Amino acid sequence: MSRFWRTGCAAVYNSEFGNPQSNQYVMFNPSRDEVRQFFTETWRKKRAGEILTPLESMAADWIGEHPEYHDALVNPDSREADYSPDRGQTNPFLHLSMHLAISEQLSIDQPPGIRRAHDKLVARLGSPHDAQHAIMDCLGQVIWEAQRSGTPPDTDAYLGLIERRASRD
Repeated sequence: MSRFWRTGCAAVYNSEFGNPQSNQYVMFNPSRDEVRQFFTETWRKKRAGEILTPLESMAADWIGEHPEYHDALVNPDSREADYSPDRGQTNPFLHLSMHLAISEQLSIDQPPGIRRAHDKLVARLGSPHDAQHAIMDCLGQVIWEAQRSGTPPDTDAYLGLIERRASRD
């Protein structure tokens, strides 16, 4: 199992979807509250001009790309909110967590070939942010399927989905 699936994907999966049946590969397993505190505290520090860790700096950059989440990140009630797609709500914490997981994947090209597929998506869609959102759709599908089946995420299926998105005309 790759480093990504042990860290980034597991963190996203566990923090907002609940624990998978087996946590034997999880090295970094923040709770939902810890993830939400990380993003709200990062945004507070960024706005206050405080020094950020490298991970906080990356998170702050993604928060900056999503002004629609700024109010939620300064609202203490958002930490307890249940975001329901059925009510047309996007979970800002899940969304930002997925950006961080994908950024980690791209930085280490894990699964192998994701960076090349990302570059093709950037060329096709016109921006790294749009490419990340296309990858995010694939990541969400793979995580959903893993949750539903009680199995680890399938890296081959994930990369295949991304490559198909990158190859669309």
